Amino acid sequence: MLGDSVKAQEVFHTTLREAALRAAHEELPHEPFWLFRDARWRCLEATKTDLQAEPIEMEEQEITASAGSQIERLEPRQLAIWISAAPEPQRTALALFYLDEFDYREIADLAELKLSELSRLLALGRRQFQAWLDATLPKRPTI
Repeated sequence: MLGDSVKAQEVFHTTLREAALRAAHEELPHEPFWLFRDARWRCLEATKTDLQAEPIEMEEQEITASAGSQIERLEPRQLAIWISAAPEPQRTALALFYLDEFDYREIADLAELKLSELSRLLALGRRQFQAWLDATLPKRPTI
C-alpha cells in the first residue's frame, strides 16, 4: 500500500506494538478487522507527506479470459508497485481484492466504502490493470 518497504515495515511494527500495548491493558476492540483498519490508517498517515501523483487518465481494457495467466507471470513486487500507485481509496480496495483473503463486504468495511462504490472502484481498477497487463505482458499465443 505504501510502495516503500522501509515505511511498510515501520507501519507494521508500530501497529503491532500498539496492538500489544492494548492487549496488555485488555483494551482490544471487539470489532472484526480492527487491526487491518488501524494499519490502513497508519499507512494513509505515512503517505500524507509524500509526493502525490497527479491524477491522469489511464487506458482501460475489458478484462480478458487470459488475465489470470498474465497475473501469474508477474512478480509479486510488480503487482504491489502497480497497486501502490492507485489513488486512495481505490488503492486499499485493490490491495485487499488481490490479497484474495476477504469477501466484498469485508473489503467494503475495511476500506470504509459502500458496496456500490467498492464495485465501481474495483471495476475501474481491474480494467486499468488489464490495459497495463496487455502492454506489459502481451498475451501468449494459443496453440
